[in-house]
Amino acid sequence: MSNQAFYFIALGIYFAGMLAIGVIAFLRTKDHEDYVLGGRKLPPFVAALSAGASDMSGWLIMGLPGAIYATGLLEGWIAIGLFIGAYLNWLIVAPRLRAYSEVSKNSITVPSFFENRTRDRSRLLRIVSSVIILVFFTLYVSSGMVAGGKFFVSSFGGEYLVGMTLIALVTLAYTLFGGFLGVSLTDAVQGILMFVALIAIPVVALFTIGSFDETATRINEINPAALSLVGDGSLSTFAVSMFIISGLAWGLGYFGQPHIIVRFMALRSAQEAKTARRIGAGWQLLSLAGAVMAGLIGVAYFSKFGGAPDDPETVVLLMSQVLFHPLVAGLVLAAVVAAIMSTLSSQLLVTSSALVEDIYRVVRKDPPSQVSLMWLGRGAVLIVAVIAGLLAVNPNDTVLGLVGFAWAGFGAAFGPIVLLSLYWRKLSNWGALAGMITGAVTVFVYKEIDKMFEIGLYELVPAFLLALVAAIVVSLLTPSIDPEIEDEFDETGAILLGETTAGAAAADADGKPAGGAATA
Repeated sequence: MSNQAFYFIALGIYFAGMLAIGVIAFLRTKDHEDYVLGGRKLPPFVAALSAGASDMSGWLIMGLPGAIYATGLLEGWIAIGLFIGAYLNWLIVAPRLRAYSEVSKNSITVPSFFENRTRDRSRLLRIVSSVIILVFFTLYVSSGMVAGGKFFVSSFGGEYLVGMTLIALVTLAYTLFGGFLGVSLTDAVQGILMFVALIAIPVVALFTIGSFDETATRINEINPAALSLVGDGSLSTFAVSMFIISGLAWGLGYFGQPHIIVRFMALRSAQEAKTARRIGAGWQLLSLAGAVMAGLIGVAYFSKFGGAPDDPETVVLLMSQVLFHPLVAGLVLAAVVAAIMSTLSSQLLVTSSALVEDIYRVVRKDPPSQVSLMWLGRGAVLIVAVIAGLLAVNPNDTVLGLVGFAWAGFGAAFGPIVLLSLYWRKLSNWGALAGMITGAVTVFVYKEIDKMFEIGLYELVPAFLLALVAAIVVSLLTPSIDPEIEDEFDETGAILLGETTAGAAAADADGKPAGGAATA
């Protein structure tokens, strides 16, 4: 049997597993809140791994190892920034957002939480944040389909459209029917698959080379600066400083990523955020370390045995094919598909939620039943997938280029508002709106400024800071005097201290949180 046949068998096993999970989740999804947020019954293990898998995408298995392989540890600052940001996100956002989102009218999406938290009667805050989600994520989903199609061509030798369609259809199937639970469970499995691949490959490659000393010696012979966090000295101190600051600043983006922080809202309780944080931090630390080591060890491996990759981003894939049995190598290829699909499915679901929960329910004053809303959500997933697929049929730089803005865009537009809404009771609806718009606009404007003056600073840094300042200043100028806001802020603090009343801690008869049905 040829290697290619083994690759397809492994991919078939993986696809079958994802579809099976989607069916199980479909049978457990009863209404709209189940479809959008899993009924707030997500265990810490699933929440942690699904958040990590939906965050990292193919960058973890291809982009990061490739950058390390080509340049060295100077590229590792992004990994350091992402780990710190993810840990802080679990530490300071997760428990409070889980409690506050339920206290504030049982908000089940990020835009609805912003509106309910600030008592925005204009509905502008909810609509603007939904539009930001729709624009960025539709393009983001499209780019994920493009990545899947191109990966299919390079790894399996198939047609671009066939690969793109196949990956899109499987992802669409378990997202469409399984909803949030299906996405979270498949993400957890995908996270495990990615983790095992990133640990196994550098370890086996290291033993194949022979020793740590020989590996380090060969790396230094090929690239003396590879093991340095500040490069080879060819860059100025200013350039290196901007590189380090920009890399670390990636961590700021975590506070505003809707597809990540919605996992916090879905936890069974705020107290379980601590357990999820430890699991998530461990997964991310070891996965990032494995990706970095795979890139470095790849330098030594191909120096000794030859066959270096033409494209640095395929270093992990190439090592898996020469180190393991074809079936195992096929599972590594499936891990890359998993990385792409986990992000794709999460973005599809968040976009669907924005359409149904945050736009449709605002426009229609008399909403249909929860079951009808659930099916509308499935319809929205299909619509977004079709639009994204049409954009991906003929990929171009415009679509792919916008993906670079997405992390900074969400981080700057939503990040400061999330933090202020959780920890500053004086945040007003107009302050939140001003901060959100300032952050989104600055990302685009500063990107052009940076091109003109070659500053080299990631646009998230100035955009995040300006959005934070704008939100604070406008909130102080437009104070919101509402006793309910004060009461909810205090009640959230009491929940986190374990001082909940029996009513706030109780669950209703069917196991749902006491917050009741989501309100428009």
